[in-house]
Amino acid sequence: MKKKKQPFREEIVEYLNNHPKKFLKAKELARVFRIPPRDYTEFRNLLRQMVDEKLIAKFKGNCYGTARQTSYVQGKLHVKTQGYGFLVTPEGEEDVFISQKNMATALDGDVVKVQLFAAPEGKLPEGRVVEVLERARKYIVGTLAAARSFYYVMPDNLKITHDVFVYDDGLNGAKPGQKVAVVIDQWEKGQPNPEGHVVEILGNPKDPGVDVLAVAMSFDLPIGFSKEILDVAQKISGRITPEIVRKRLDLRDRVCFTIDPPDAKDFDDAVSLQRLKNGNWELGVHIADVSHYVKENGAIDKEAYDRGTSAYLVDRVVAMLPERLSTELCSLKPETDRLTFSCIMELTKAGHVVRHRIAESVIHSKKRFSYQEVQSFLDGKLDLPDVFATPLRDMRALAKTLRKQRLEKGSLNFDTPEAKVIVDENGKPVQLTRQESLESMKVVEEFMLMANKTVASHISAYKTEEGLPPFIYRVHERPTPEKMRGFAEFVSALGHSFRYDSRISSKKLSTFIDSIRGTDEEVIIENVMLRSLMKARYDVENAGHFGLAFKNYTHFTSPIRRYADLVVHRLLKQLLNHGWQEEQRAGLTGRLEKICQHVSGREVVAMEAERASIKMKQAEYMMQHQGQEFDGIISGVTHFGIFVEIPQFLVEGLVHISDLDDDYYTYNEKTYSLEGTSTKTVFRIGDAVRIRVVRADPAERLIDFILIEKHGKKKKKKRRRGKKAKVAE
Repeated sequence: MKKKKQPFREEIVEYLNNHPKKFLKAKELARVFRIPPRDYTEFRNLLRQMVDEKLIAKFKGNCYGTARQTSYVQGKLHVKTQGYGFLVTPEGEEDVFISQKNMATALDGDVVKVQLFAAPEGKLPEGRVVEVLERARKYIVGTLAAARSFYYVMPDNLKITHDVFVYDDGLNGAKPGQKVAVVIDQWEKGQPNPEGHVVEILGNPKDPGVDVLAVAMSFDLPIGFSKEILDVAQKISGRITPEIVRKRLDLRDRVCFTIDPPDAKDFDDAVSLQRLKNGNWELGVHIADVSHYVKENGAIDKEAYDRGTSAYLVDRVVAMLPERLSTELCSLKPETDRLTFSCIMELTKAGHVVRHRIAESVIHSKKRFSYQEVQSFLDGKLDLPDVFATPLRDMRALAKTLRKQRLEKGSLNFDTPEAKVIVDENGKPVQLTRQESLESMKVVEEFMLMANKTVASHISAYKTEEGLPPFIYRVHERPTPEKMRGFAEFVSALGHSFRYDSRISSKKLSTFIDSIRGTDEEVIIENVMLRSLMKARYDVENAGHFGLAFKNYTHFTSPIRRYADLVVHRLLKQLLNHGWQEEQRAGLTGRLEKICQHVSGREVVAMEAERASIKMKQAEYMMQHQGQEFDGIISGVTHFGIFVEIPQFLVEGLVHISDLDDDYYTYNEKTYSLEGTSTKTVFRIGDAVRIRVVRADPAERLIDFILIEKHGKKKKKKRRRGKKAKVAE
């Protein structure tokens, strides 16, 4: 390592000691010390060596920090409904207990600085919050109530244990009894409650749709666009001039069409397929060119960045882009010219890409299909003209080849059921069902996967001595050795052999899953394996996609609903139109890292909001079944009870351990089971039981059961499953 270009060990130690609150990744430290890309690997090796020498410390998330002990720590506060909480620190080694009186002005989810007390031997360390570094939420949603001289909002979230005081000038027209969203204006130390003002009146709690609005606002999801944003969107011209077409690949004579859910309003991808003279396939994936209309750093772009992604709640979509763009200008409507960004791939009969082209294009979609229409055709129940019938038959054949190839290489296949709630015009749940899993969906999925993979592989062509150009990848990292060791111990306890090694591959996991198909333990093992894997995220470093067994992967196919895809389009256009200039690297990588971190976080928020809206409606639906008995399957086991799923509804409820009063039960972490001390009764994931519904609370999104009986062990029939798209990508 050239010392003139690398910091001395002392400089690294001094910097981290002077910034004890910072936990930085290697690439972040490299930017601090201005390490050129060509020296990055050597710099990273130096950091690892310094950790071994205990000069610095390595924490959770591959972050580096000072090795000095400090009486202050920072992390995220997790509050329990009883009022106390725990601090989860960045290193994740142990929690810090925080009593309610020591929380100061912190709320659940906030990032806080905590002063540690002397830890009693054998107990968790304890501390008190001394500073709120970052609020977890902008809005607090609750019901407005009146006192003698002021008003207050009682939060819906039971983990927020403080009412928010609101005075007359902060009501903004709200009336007692209404559901509202407030923001905190002031909360000084010593004040028992925060003070705030109403920013949104959601309506009366029993009005249709108010409950879902409340969920959206509680997750800081905006429920509409400002007039400014709508005005800007309305002024965008949708005219496609001859000059615009001349600069693009003109594919308007190509037989392209869209395949989407029947209720879809935006169509951001179209597909085409034709047989070439050499016998190969030419597959075209044509994506709405959102970047043509949404200019970087403009008002709409900034709004889209803040949102990060569209959120699909139980009865509505919280869109990333205004309808003027998402359902009009950027929607690939049939029989309409539309600007697109195309990935055109030539594939062999075996499904291997031999050449590709990525280009700005213009298409004219010939048809809008629903998944159900295409499925009816594939099943022989619907006749179509040859212009569509031929490519659809060929698409099915190619997709089967691609899927077979992907699974043979080790791509993990978790098709766990996904719940769907059908609501009426008043937002009342009238049916609980499972998402359909159709062959037509798998056809589109395989083509989108291949396009995303091809685009990411395309970037490798730009590799220079300085490295690859800055880019955004969709990564899914290899599971940690600790997780795999725990998984191996678990399946061993069930009587299955799984050899663990430090370089676990997705192929090995896939082969193991295939080996236990149809066994009693199939469901439980799949569930535990899922929990043992890392979460997919966005990053500027190409770490590959473990779950898909892809060396290169990105998100290119949904710029209408994902901000990461929009940025990928912009980066590709820069490379295609201007080539890669090394001087562009300065500052760009840092900006992309910030984008990756932000949109990964917003993706998690959107998923949590979606699940919360579904759980709320499931609980509302189950209110009509209180007192009734059902057969169920144990879907989770914890120290405080067992979670049971009712397969016919795909709803999950809790049998609290206090209601298992026939014995004293202990929790076995290795086998995810509760074991009775006297009766030796064992409850574990996958066991069949019979339960009674005793409580369903939509506000708390909770369902409680009591156990009627545990069924004898028996061979479980395979359940028809819906696709698990989030795991795949």
